[in-house]
Amino acid sequence: MIGGFGMTELLTKYLPNVANLGWGGDTGWGTSIWQTIYMTFWPAIFGGLLGLIFGVVLVITKPGGIMENRFWFGFCDKVVSLFRAIPFIILLAFIAPFTQLIVGTQIGTTAALVPLSLGVFPFYARQVQVALESVSEGKVEAAEALGATNTDIIFNVYLREARSELVRVSTVTLISLVGLTAMAGAIGAGGLGNTAISYGYNRFNNDVTVVATILVLLLVVIIQLVGDWLAKRVNHQSR
Repeated sequence: MIGGFGMTELLTKYLPNVANLGWGGDTGWGTSIWQTIYMTFWPAIFGGLLGLIFGVVLVITKPGGIMENRFWFGFCDKVVSLFRAIPFIILLAFIAPFTQLIVGTQIGTTAALVPLSLGVFPFYARQVQVALESVSEGKVEAAEALGATNTDIIFNVYLREARSELVRVSTVTLISLVGLTAMAGAIGAGGLGNTAISYGYNRFNNDVTVVATILVLLLVVIIQLVGDWLAKRVNHQSR
C-alpha cells in the first residue's frame, strides 16, 4: 500500500487506460511484452544465422579472400544490398505470399517472424562483414603458413578473433530488431508496437502510448547492458 492506495488503485486513478488493458488476455500488457520478446528472439536466431552465413561468405570470397570467388561474392553482395534497400513496411507486404506459404497465414505474431527475419538479416550480414574484416590479415596469413584449412581459418581465426566485435554488432542488431517488431506490431502483428498504436495513439489514450514506449525502451536498455557486459567478458577472455 502507498498512501492508502494499492498498486491497482494507483493505476486506476492515474493511468486508467493502462489499467483497463489488464495483464492477460489478447490485449493485456503481459501478452504484449511476450509477443515483443517472441518477435525479437526467433528472427534474431533465423535472421542472425542467415546474416552470419552471408557475412562470412562476403569476407572469404572477396577479392584477395581465402576462397576468392567473384560469382559468390557478387551474388551475396547484391542480395544483401537488395534486401537492405527495401523499406521494412514494404517488405511486409511484398513477401506476404511467401509468408502465407511458410506459416499458413499473413496475419499475426507468428506471421511477422518471416519478414522480421528477412528484414534483419542484411543489416546483420553487413555488420558481420565489417567485424570480420577488422581481423588482422597478418593472423590469417600466419594461419595459412601453418597449414590451416579454410574451415580452420573461418572458425579459429575470423570468428574467434572477432568475437568481441561480433557481440557488439549483434547487440546493435537486436536493438534494431526491437524497432522492427514495433513497426510490425503497428500493422497488427501484436506486441508493444500494436498496443502503442491501436490502444494508445488511435484512441487518444496517451497514457497507454507512454507506458508502451517506456517498456520498449526498457527492453532496449536491458539488451544494451547485457551486450556490453558480454562483449567485455569475451574480450577479456580472448587476451
